Amino acid sequence: MSLDRFIRVKYREDDEKVERLTGILRELGVGCARRIEERVDLQFDALRSLRKKLGDDETFLKLVVANSIVSYQLSGKGEDWWWEFSRWFSKGLCGRGIAEAYARFLPNSRTNRRLTAGKLRRLEKLEPLLKELTIEDLKAYYFGGMTRLREDLATALGSSKSAKTVVFAVKMFGYAGRIAFGEFIPYPMGIEIPADVRINAYTKHLTNEPPVSFWNRVAEETGVPPLHIDSILWPVLGGKDEVVERLRKYCGENAGKVLELRDL
Repeated sequence: MSLDRFIRVKYREDDEKVERLTGILRELGVGCARRIEERVDLQFDALRSLRKKLGDDETFLKLVVANSIVSYQLSGKGEDWWWEFSRWFSKGLCGRGIAEAYARFLPNSRTNRRLTAGKLRRLEKLEPLLKELTIEDLKAYYFGGMTRLREDLATALGSSKSAKTVVFAVKMFGYAGRIAFGEFIPYPMGIEIPADVRINAYTKHLTNEPPVSFWNRVAEETGVPPLHIDSILWPVLGGKDEVVERLRKYCGENAGKVLELRDL
């Protein structure tokens, strides 16, 4: 029995759905993922707005990383949380540092008010790393080598390199770097998908295999890195009508393929 067949049998995988999934993702490719990221994902819009109003790329990039590592156990939808973050910080840090600013922000948040103490401790662990970085470091060292960002974030936080918030921070930093530097760099194949509630629930309809290993395998089969697969799936899994409208407006015939993925 081949390894692929063994995995499918072991995890009671829906062969027909997975075959269709991989076929569609292969057709869509990184190009479609990029279009969804930049035209459909409301989080990208929130970052674009923040960068314009803030007028400080170094602070902008650091804030995006910081916000990513506290983006868990939300009390609202992820898109709404990132817009709340964007509006709050549009006037700057409002304090002596990022952790101090969040000590005022999180208790007043509508969409991220759970587990505040733990989130502030994570920011305190992260802040020394962020403080020492210059805009040149952020561009040349991290934007040009996103696996290094994953490793340094994991070390600073004392967590696994595949931890959901660590890989999610890499994804959002990729968005922010694109906005700040005007350049597109594809995500590395070796960085895992952020296995959040949406992705976990969707994966269960396809297989009993753990989400991270399943999507790593799909990425290898399709040539689409896991973070770009996340970009194709995550927005339409959120149930926002605005996202579907934008998908149809900006993605043409590919919109139907993405919606087919959603409905597998």
